[in-house]
Amino acid sequence: MPLWLAERDVRAVLSLPELIGAMESALVAFSTGEVDQPVRTAIEIHDRTFFASMPAYQRPAYERPAYDGAHGILGAKLVTVFPENAARGLHTHLAAISLFDAQTGELTAVMDGRYITELRTAAASAVSVRHLAREDAAILAILGSGVQARSHLEALPLVRPFREIRAWSPTPEHLREFASARASPVQPAGSAADAVRGADVVLIATNAVTPAIDNAWVADGAHVIAIGACRPSQREIDAALVARATLFVDSRAAAVKESGDVIPHGGEHIRAELGEVVCGRKPGRRSAEEVTLYKSLGLAIEDLTAAALVYRRAREQGRGLTVNL
Repeated sequence: MPLWLAERDVRAVLSLPELIGAMESALVAFSTGEVDQPVRTAIEIHDRTFFASMPAYQRPAYERPAYDGAHGILGAKLVTVFPENAARGLHTHLAAISLFDAQTGELTAVMDGRYITELRTAAASAVSVRHLAREDAAILAILGSGVQARSHLEALPLVRPFREIRAWSPTPEHLREFASARASPVQPAGSAADAVRGADVVLIATNAVTPAIDNAWVADGAHVIAIGACRPSQREIDAALVARATLFVDSRAAAVKESGDVIPHGGEHIRAELGEVVCGRKPGRRSAEEVTLYKSLGLAIEDLTAAALVYRRAREQGRGLTVNL
C-alpha cells in the first residue's frame, strides 16, 4: 500500500546537506544517459500561469547511493504555477509527486512536492556553486526575497563560506523582513545594481519575466545563477550577459525549448550540462576572470531523487500515512 506524505513529513526528513549530494548524483545520472526523461509538458492556462507534467525513469545501477532505490526510480511530478496566488495568500508554485516501484509498477508513495521543489532547486544551485564558482568566492548577492531566496540563503553557504551577503527586493517591506529574519547577517541593498556590483556569486530569485540583471553590473569572475523564467516568452537575464558568460544548464534539450534566455543564443552557446561538469566529462570554469552562468529549469529526476530520499527516510522514521487505493 502506498505511503501518503504531507509537507510536514517531507520537512521533517529532508536535510539540505544530504540533498545537495543527492542532486549531484541526479545531475550526473541525467547527463550520462542513465535517465529517460522528456522535456516537461506544459498547458498554458493564461499569461505566466501553467500546469506541467514531469515524468522520469532512472535505470538501476549497482553503485548508486541508497536514496536512489534498489530497482531504479520511476515517477512523476505534477506542478502548477499560478503567480496570482500571492494575492490570495497561497504559494505560487504547488506540486504533487508520485513514486512507483520501478520493478513492478506499483504505486509506492504520493507526497507534497511544493517543499521538495523549493529545496531541490536550492540544492542544485549549490552544486553549481561548488563546481563553477571561484574557490575564493566571498560575496553573495541575492535578487529577491521570497521562497527561493530563503532556501538558497540556507543552501549556498553550505558550499562556500561567504563573508558578505547582500539582498535586494522590489518590495521594500519584504526585503526588510528577509534581511532581519535570517540567522546569517544579510545586508539590504538600495538597488539591484548595488547588490550585484562586486559580488562573486549572484542569484536571480525574482518572479521577473523581463531581465532583472544588467551585464554592466556583473564583475569579471562572477558566477550567476538564474532559476526563474522557464517559458520561451520569458527572460530574466540581460541578453548581453548571456552572450558574455560561459553558459551551463541542467538540460540542453529543455534549455533550447523552454528558456527564453537561452533560445535566442542557440544550443551551441551552451558549454555543458552541469552533470557533465560534475562527472568530469566537460570542463567547468577555465579562469578566475571567466563569468559563469547556470540557467536552472529544473529536472524531473531531481524531484524524483529527492522524493526517493524522502520516502526512504520516512519509512525509516515511521512517518506518513499508509493508504489503500
